[in-house]
Amino acid sequence: MIDPVTTTIIGATTLAGIGLAAHMGLKGWQSWIDFKRMELDSRVLDPELPPAGGRIELADLRERVRKLEAIAEGIDL
Repeated sequence: MIDPVTTTIIGATTLAGIGLAAHMGLKGWQSWIDFKRMELDSRVLDPELPPAGGRIELADLRERVRKLEAIAEGIDL
């Protein structure tokens, strides 16, 4: 049979190892979250520019107007 002292030492070591792994995992998770926050904060948003979808629609409308003007002038594209 195993000595109670040995069992206690093995249990305490296992518990300490699990606690250390959990602590390091949590620390890594918090660092990753801080990195993502910093990444989001560093984006420079120009208030004059519409969102990407709006810019694509605007470019599409400009292209249509250009084609219509070319048709009105009798130019083949």
